[in-house]
Amino acid sequence: MNKHTVSALVENKFGVLARVSGMLSGRGFNIETLNVAPTHNPDISRITATIIADDESLNRCIRQLDKLVNVITVQNFDGVDFVARELVMVKVKANQKTRSEILEIIGIFRAQVIDVTLESIIIEFTGNKNKINALMKLLSNYEIIEMARTGTLTLERGTNSCQ
Repeated sequence: MNKHTVSALVENKFGVLARVSGMLSGRGFNIETLNVAPTHNPDISRITATIIADDESLNRCIRQLDKLVNVITVQNFDGVDFVARELVMVKVKANQKTRSEILEIIGIFRAQVIDVTLESIIIEFTGNKNKINALMKLLSNYEIIEMARTGTLTLERGTNSCQ
């Protein structure tokens, strides 16, 4: 079983996400991350999912996704030159003593402070999965109060398009 990133362009209509996620979970695929948002065309949304599956199951999954109503196209990113990013927001407990240490760490990663109180800092960071995991490992030495993470967003490099 391997992790695979699959992206589907779908009509931006009611119920499409439910059909896609229902098909994946109903067929026993473990969805590690799932992201959906409109594209530059407001009539089309992009659903990006990271799923755990073997190669045969992945191919079956892509064929089944491609048959769903309102699915325009499906792309498997295995073997494709692509760029992937995630966004994480993390709230870390920070007092007068630890604040400068935390700021030094986030400076190394070029993360942004988006909120500060006397008791905490909220940090925003965009990067690939490995960089986010490295930042989170360092921040785990402090008290992480809360975290939200988007999951993977992916686009193929060059002029090729999923459309």
